[in-house]
Amino acid sequence: MQSRNPMTTQHNSGTRDCNLYLDGGHDLASLDGDRLREECGLFGIYGHRDAAAITALGLHALQHRGEEAAGIVTFDGKFYHSERRLGLVEETFSKHHVIEQLPGQLAIGHVRYSTTGGTLLRNVQPLFAELNSGGFAVAHNGNLTNGITLRRHLVREGAIMQSTTDTEAILHLVACSRRGLFVDKFIEALRSLEGSYSLVALTNKKLIAARDPLGIRPLVLGELDGCPIITSETCALDIIGARYVRDIDNGEVLVFDETGSQIHKPFPPMAPRPCIFEYIYFARPDSIVGGRSVYQIRKNMGHELAREAPADADVVVPVPDSGVPASIGYSQVSGIPYELGIIRNHYVGRTFIQPTQAIRESGVKLKHNANRSVVAGKRIVLIDDSLVRGTTSVKIVQMMREAGAREVHFRIASPPITHPDYYGIDTPEREKLLAANHTVEEMRDIIGADSLAFLSVDGIYRAMGEKARDNVRPQFTDHCFTGDYPTPLPDQLDVERPPRQLSLLAEAS
Repeated sequence: MQSRNPMTTQHNSGTRDCNLYLDGGHDLASLDGDRLREECGLFGIYGHRDAAAITALGLHALQHRGEEAAGIVTFDGKFYHSERRLGLVEETFSKHHVIEQLPGQLAIGHVRYSTTGGTLLRNVQPLFAELNSGGFAVAHNGNLTNGITLRRHLVREGAIMQSTTDTEAILHLVACSRRGLFVDKFIEALRSLEGSYSLVALTNKKLIAARDPLGIRPLVLGELDGCPIITSETCALDIIGARYVRDIDNGEVLVFDETGSQIHKPFPPMAPRPCIFEYIYFARPDSIVGGRSVYQIRKNMGHELAREAPADADVVVPVPDSGVPASIGYSQVSGIPYELGIIRNHYVGRTFIQPTQAIRESGVKLKHNANRSVVAGKRIVLIDDSLVRGTTSVKIVQMMREAGAREVHFRIASPPITHPDYYGIDTPEREKLLAANHTVEEMRDIIGADSLAFLSVDGIYRAMGEKARDNVRPQFTDHCFTGDYPTPLPDQLDVERPPRQLSLLAEAS
C-alpha cells in the first residue's frame, strides 16, 4: 500500500486467517469454562529506540486481559510495520527476529479477547489503514454499543469492511471526516461512538490516547526514559521499570508529538463511572486502578462478605486464582483459617493435548485438584469472585464432596449477575445467567452447596471505600448487578437513525 507521504506498510502476519480452538469448555477437565472473559489490553510508546521490545514486554504483563491474539504496529520514520498473530504474546513476540522486523521509535500494541467479531487473524489489532492524510493504526479496549449500527450505515455509505470487529468503524469515521487536522478528524469520529472505549492510536507523527466520557475502561499514562507510555494497567509499567504519571481522565484525548503533549476535552464534563468488574476480576491484583489497589479492594470485598454472610466452618478455601484475595479478607474478619484446598496446575495451557471424551467423562482434572489433606472431614467455606452460569460452581462443590468435605458453604465476593454486559465483557445472554433466572435458594440447590450467599451491592461499594451506592449518580458502572446501563444501547434497540457524523456527511453531500 502506498500513501501520499509517501510511506508504505509492511505486514508480517504469517498465520492463516482461521478459527482458534480455545481450552476451557464445560467439562471436568477444566474449571475455567464458566469464567467471565477479559476484554483487551493496550500499550503504546512514543520516541523510544526500543519501542517494539518495550511494547512486547508491556503486552506480556497485560496477557491476562486477552489470550486469543496479540499485535504490534510500529513506525520508523518512513515505513509502518505490523505483526499480528493468533495466540499468546510469548509465542510470537519473544522471538528476536520478530522484534527486529518492527523497527521505529513509535509503537502501539494490543492483546485481544473477542467480544465482537470472531477469533480471526483479520480481527487482530492494532488495525491499520492508509488514509488520505497518511497511515493510521488504532487499538481498542471496550465495546461500542452502536458498533452494529455504525457498521450498517458505513456500509450503506460505501465503506468496504475488512474485519468483523467494531473497532474498524473508527478507521472509517476518521477517513470520512472533512476536518482539516488529523486530531480534529479523530475527535469527530469519537463523537459518533456510544459505549465503552479506551483507545491508543498511531500516525506518522503522533501517539494518541482516548477514553470514553464515562471512563468505563481503564487507561493510564506512564513515562520511561523521558518517553510517554499509554497502557491499560500499571502492571505493564512495572514490568519495564516505567514511572506511573496519572490515569487518563474520562472523556480525555491526549496527543504526543515532537512538540510535546496536548490535552483535548471534547465532551461535556461528566462524573466518571469506571467498570466495577475491573476491581472484582479483570485487572491484575498488583495493578493500581483509579488510585485504588486492586489487591486491597479484593481483600476488602472478602471483609465485607464475612460480615454480611458468616459461616460456621473450619476452613476458608479460595477458588484459584480469582478467589484468593477475597478469601484472605474473609479469613481475616471471620477468624476461620485460610488454606489452599484446591491446587491449580499452572503448566497446562491452551495447546496441551485435549483428552478424549471418554477421558473427560472419567473425571480427569487437568488444571485443578482438591487438596484432600485440607478438605477431608472439614466444613469449608468456598470463596469465588463471581458466579455466572453456575457450571464451574457445580464442579467445584462436587470436587470438594469427593475429597471428603463434610459441609460446603459457597460465598461469592460480588452481587448476583442478573444482566448481560455490552461494554467489553463476554457475559452470556440473560437467560443463561443463573442469578437472572433463579432465587438464591434455587441456585444453592443447583450447585449442591449447603449454603450460598453473595456480597450485596452496597457491600461492594463499601469495599471500594464508598458509604453506599448513590442511586441517583452511581459511582461505578455496575449494570451487571443492577440493570442500570450508563450509556444508550442502540444495537440492542436496533435504532435506525444514522450516527450524528454520518448525518452531517449526508447533509454536506
